[in-house]
Formats: sequence, C-alpha cells, structure tokens
Amino acid sequence: MTKRVAILISGGGSNMVSLVEDMTGDHPARPVLVLSNKPDAGGLAKAQARGIPTAVVDHRPFGSDRAAFEVALNRVLDQVRPDIICLAGFMRVLTEGFVQRWDGKMLNIHPSLLPKYKGLHTHARAIEAGDAEAGCSVHEVTAELDGGKVLGQARVPVLPDDTPETLAARVLVQEHDLYPKILRRVAEGDRSRLDLT
Repeated sequence: MTKRVAILISGGGSNMVSLVEDMTGDHPARPVLVLSNKPDAGGLAKAQARGIPTAVVDHRPFGSDRAAFEVALNRVLDQVRPDIICLAGFMRVLTEGFVQRWDGKMLNIHPSLLPKYKGLHTHARAIEAGDAEAGCSVHEVTAELDGGKVLGQARVPVLPDDTPETLAARVLVQEHDLYPKILRRVAEGDRSRLDLT
C-alpha cells in the first residue's frame, strides 16, 4: 500500500523538492501535502508547480502558545492522514505532545553528524571545533531535539578554507541525496541505518 507523505517546510524547500522528485514511478510513497508555518515560504510555490496540495499554518498569531499552534497543525494534517511526516527545513521546535501524537511517523534531516551539533549553527560549530569532516543525518523525531534514532548519514570533508556557507553548500548536496533514500527505505518498512560516503 502506498504511503502518504506530508512535508513540513519553513523556507525555500530544496529538500522538499528532492523528496518529491524521487516519489515517482514505483516509489512506495506519494506526497499528499506540503505545509509551511510561513506564508511566504518559497517552497510553497515549488510544491504548487508540481501539483502538490499546500497549506499554511502561520505560527505568528499564536505567539508563544506552541500547543495552540500545533492544534492548528494537527487539524490540517488530520485532513490528509499522512503515514509519514517529513520535516524538511521546518524551523519550529515541536512539543512532546505533538511528537507523541505522530510517534514513529516523523523524520527530520539535520545538517550535522548527530549526535554532534544538535540545534543551530552546525557548520560554524564544526569548523570552530577543527573537525575533519561534517555532514548530515536523517533521524526519527522524538521529544528530544535532534535526538531520535539516526537512520542514515552522509559525510563531507571540512576543507582548510571552508566558511560556514561553503561547508553548508556541500552538505546540502548530500542532504538532497540522503533524505530521499531514507524516505524510500522507511516507506518500504526498512529502518536499518544507511551511511553514504
């Protein structure tokens, strides 16, 4: 049975596009919704151009009331009944209640080799630490920020003249390769780890 996938974004949606473009042919999943917390997110137009339904739940009217924001999120998600939710540059920290509601169904891509550098500014932190390599991780979403089971990683070398921007650009290429591979495996029922070199 084909899995229904909802993708949550906050920005340009480049990872969303890589996921959607892979979900063709005999793929075990199909995109049913691209949802953003920002009405001006560039990824919304990219999804619409590909014929994917879109929705916006603007977080700003809710202020600091994350629970109320998530009630609105769930109202939209329940309409499309996703089997898998992919966070793809969705820049809102989700509460434990929301994560438990979708337990086992949520994936996230994070631009570091977890468990290193949870949270923000991952590339700058890798450079400052003198790391020889950086990369990205796809993990299951749990109540702990960037703390769920890692399902796959891809690595890139940190070059002597790297800036956070140049490193981020190389890692992003790997994100676009890794995330679709992991989604396909999860949709097939395979949650074993995949490491790309």
